[in-house]
Amino acid sequence: MKKQRGRSLLGSLLVWGLVLATLAAAATAAAAWWWLQTPLRLAAPAVELSVEAGTPPREVAQAWVNAGVQEDARLLYQWFRWSGQSRQIRAGSYEIHQGATPRDLLAKMVRGDEVLEQLRLIEGWTFRQVRAALAKQPSLKPTTAALSDAELMSAIGAPGLAPEGRFFPDTYAYSKGVSDVTVLKRAFKAMNTQLDIAWQGRSEGLPLKTPEEALILASIIEKETGTAADRGLVASVFINRLKIGMPLQTDPTVIYGLGASFDGNLRKRDLQTDTPFNTYTRGGLPPTPIAMPGKASLQAALHPARSKALYFVARGDGSSQFSEDLAAHNRAVNKYQRGGQ
Repeated sequence: MKKQRGRSLLGSLLVWGLVLATLAAAATAAAAWWWLQTPLRLAAPAVELSVEAGTPPREVAQAWVNAGVQEDARLLYQWFRWSGQSRQIRAGSYEIHQGATPRDLLAKMVRGDEVLEQLRLIEGWTFRQVRAALAKQPSLKPTTAALSDAELMSAIGAPGLAPEGRFFPDTYAYSKGVSDVTVLKRAFKAMNTQLDIAWQGRSEGLPLKTPEEALILASIIEKETGTAADRGLVASVFINRLKIGMPLQTDPTVIYGLGASFDGNLRKRDLQTDTPFNTYTRGGLPPTPIAMPGKASLQAALHPARSKALYFVARGDGSSQFSEDLAAHNRAVNKYQRGGQ
């Protein structure tokens, strides 16, 4: 009887032990579920973190705590592991706001839902303006600020190449903390792609021997075009001049050659002062582009309008008057520039 009672007591204890263990497990699961749905405590309305490629999940959890997530880093790490998604965390720049839960935090990193900044490069900008824009982007890592233009081109993998006109004007999204070299490489590659596309589909009979010459001409078209509707005709004027060996005689190249000494007023002596970029004193194209041409100018250089125009003058409203001979051009100049009738 005593043995039977002992076995019965032991059995009861085991049953109660299992019940308690089950209840404890259920309580733990309930607590974990509640914690996963509860907004994280943050030290500020928004907390940012840049996750580098290859960072272990444990370090990611600790980094969030260091950044301002006021939770136990061990809990975050265990959640990353228990979810089965710890190895799916992507590198990038992330930001969470008040109300974000542990589930939200992990989901954001697994999706790669980054906070992106933007850099806009404008058609017609010179490389000096590009560098100034880079310097004003506080979220870009400034790795090129102390480099010369030549050193910068080496850094993006294009040593010996002049930087002017080599970067495609567009809006570039990037993660906070990315180096300026990374963004420049993308813009450089984009220009090469757009130039190659335009060159492969170029019109026949153009006086342009290489894509480089097309890029130079496109940069001039970009600076000379006052309204988009005139772009093809502006291109045709320069193409027609190149065909007959007539100097391009375009002011933007002269201004570019003057560099920082240009005060906004182009004088007669400037047109007569010889520089490699003075298309009044030298025939053909200048040695490099003078600005960043956009896609439309690249296409215009390689698909100019069909015309016999050799001259154009600004009308004063952004558009231009095109002429086929000097007499007609002089009349247009008198009408639109000198106020004649």
